[in-house]
Amino acid sequence: MNTAVSTSVASPDIAETGIDVSGMSCASCVAHVEKAVLSLAGVEQCDVNLARGRARVRYHPSQTSPLAVAAAISRGGYEATPEATDDASGDAEGKRLERQRHEESGWRRRAIVGVVLWLPMEAAHWLTQLLGGHAFHHAAAQSTWLGWAALICSTIAMAYVGGRFYQSAWAALRRRTSNMDTLISMGASVAYGYSLIYFIGGLRGTWPPPSMHELFFMEAAGLLALISLGHWLEARARQSAGSAIHQLLELTPAIALRASDDGSAFTEISVSAIKIGDKLLVRPGDRVPIDGVVIEGQSNVDESMISGEPIPIPRAAGNPVVGGTINQDGRLIIRVTRTGAQTALSQIIRLVENAQSTKPPVQKLADRISAVFVPTVLAIALVTGFGWYGWGHHLDWPAGQTWAAVARAVCSVLIIACPCALGLAVPATVMVGTGAGARRGILIRDIDALQNAEKIDVVVLDKTGTITQGKPAVTDIVMHDGAGDSNDVLLLAASAEQFSAHPLARAIVAEARARRLKLATPEKFSSESGSGVAAEINGRTLLVGSAALIGSDGAAGGHLAGISAGQTHVHVAWRGAAGSNERLGTIVIADQLKSDSIASIGELHRMKLRTILLSGDNRAAAESVARQVGIDDVRAEVKPADKAAVIRELQSDGFRVAMVGDGINDAPALATADLGIAIGGGSDIAREAGDIVLLSGSLGGVAAAIRLSKGTMRKIRQNLFLAFIFNVIAIPLAAFGLVNPLIAAAAMALSDVTVVTNALLLRRVKIDPEVR
Repeated sequence: MNTAVSTSVASPDIAETGIDVSGMSCASCVAHVEKAVLSLAGVEQCDVNLARGRARVRYHPSQTSPLAVAAAISRGGYEATPEATDDASGDAEGKRLERQRHEESGWRRRAIVGVVLWLPMEAAHWLTQLLGGHAFHHAAAQSTWLGWAALICSTIAMAYVGGRFYQSAWAALRRRTSNMDTLISMGASVAYGYSLIYFIGGLRGTWPPPSMHELFFMEAAGLLALISLGHWLEARARQSAGSAIHQLLELTPAIALRASDDGSAFTEISVSAIKIGDKLLVRPGDRVPIDGVVIEGQSNVDESMISGEPIPIPRAAGNPVVGGTINQDGRLIIRVTRTGAQTALSQIIRLVENAQSTKPPVQKLADRISAVFVPTVLAIALVTGFGWYGWGHHLDWPAGQTWAAVARAVCSVLIIACPCALGLAVPATVMVGTGAGARRGILIRDIDALQNAEKIDVVVLDKTGTITQGKPAVTDIVMHDGAGDSNDVLLLAASAEQFSAHPLARAIVAEARARRLKLATPEKFSSESGSGVAAEINGRTLLVGSAALIGSDGAAGGHLAGISAGQTHVHVAWRGAAGSNERLGTIVIADQLKSDSIASIGELHRMKLRTILLSGDNRAAAESVARQVGIDDVRAEVKPADKAAVIRELQSDGFRVAMVGDGINDAPALATADLGIAIGGGSDIAREAGDIVLLSGSLGGVAAAIRLSKGTMRKIRQNLFLAFIFNVIAIPLAAFGLVNPLIAAAAMALSDVTVVTNALLLRRVKIDPEVR
């Protein structure tokens, strides 16, 4: 069956696709793949992630295609296949994970065989030295058993364990280039070839029989074993570093219960077969199989997988639910609204994948160095060989000793200089950082945001929907003259307003239902010129609306004193004769603060960040909210189109600005800021405009995102330092003969594992504030 290629359109003329690439082993491989792709006409950009084995390509569909890109990579000597359209269902990721598991098991087998061939012989070598000294070694080499055993074991190791390295090096040679495996293959070949010639020559009497100290059979076998062991540990660490997407995929159940047409029966169906409009049963304890809207039942739903917030959310008829969330305690019937790549979880996975496949600017230096690294090392090895040969002749060393020094130094230089760690330093850290963010409900859409976030000194916050909940709610009910029951007034007002679509009416009705009040049905209902409603209840006319509607100045004695700006007063009164209305009370409605806004903004202040409230609302309302959350700088009555100008003004004053908004009406400001942080629900994620998206809608994610960015950049710098300093120190030591090939192999393997392990430590970075 043919599988369509996965292509997401970035603009009318540019498309974006993912290519799975296998066979890459170092930063030089990454450079070769990128060069092969960028050589194609119509390719705009190519980012290759060594740790994920994935290339992210932007191209002009009229000039090239994903199949042509994959073919170009394959011609370069690497196996490449375009991702399929079923990537959202997890098939492509599943194949990638299976390929990673296959690679990991392959390295495990080679490492085990290599260690079994090398370690006993190495132990025998040192044991005979301790027991018999050099004389015993001369005898052992001459009498064959130790020398021949070393030759046989190293030959098997070269063929089986080294086969993967030689295959890769040969492929690189055929395309007239080099890679890490070139260095390993040459290093092992120099050690083995020198030892074979010296050993056979000694047996034939061409020169004195060499001692085991002068043969590098065990070094050749040992370096292949140790490097394979390092690759195995590295492969395991890579799987752990890239586990975020796998964990997200596992959130979606494979089977759902679909209702029959009459709703009387439910049958099991594969989630991949679900269609929009299907009705599904979600039992207590089950995961919601796919995005939908509740049409029957009510329950609390754990949405922490998309929001990072542990508190379950009440869901009832009309409320949306997201695939992968957990239905806790009630039976729900949902109607499917999104399938495949359109679901919230699929969009989250795609954002994480794209973030992991792009490169932060900090990697450009590493890429430039990697492009010339292997040829440079080969040149250093050549100079080292000539240097030791000349030095041996200068000191009048025996030929065997001279060539032994040449082989040892050249082999050590070639082995210890492999640029694996350099290629893994950045992508492994980015994978761990973006994965940790995704699990916390922080999606990093643009990797440049990592570098920008750590430099932020001003955070500009929108008011409505960002600091506040973005919807009006009843905050107080003030009785006229302080007498009566507030529930009675609320019941009357909600009964009158229940058929109105006005946001204030909805807030009143919602509060009444939250208090479990049983609403009455009005006998008559009418809208009063936009100032409120009039409804006939129990034979009397109830007025609900503005002060003008009920014929008063809006005061309710002194009881409204202290009500802050930014709130709306809805008055309730019985209509009386000749305009003498009987006032009952006043319902105070306001856009309430989010529960964590005060603590979250306080945390930003503790991080020494300046905060500014930027709002299109009137100044009194904006200043009231600012006072409550502790913001001193307020920019009010700013139109959406002018918010970007405020950001530019701050930037012109030398500030690095982060803009936090809802991602829709704040889009110009989000795009203008050095860092755009969009707040929104998981189901609306595709419309968000920020560099970082906070799925939970909580302001606490702003400080967490900045901390995560700082932690990720700190780990990137540490890894680049470790990779660079290792080569800066190790290559001269190897060239001067202070590191033998076996130690060089162990050090090289250790450097790779160290870099990936250091990246994994990013998981332990605390990005949420401590409880105060």
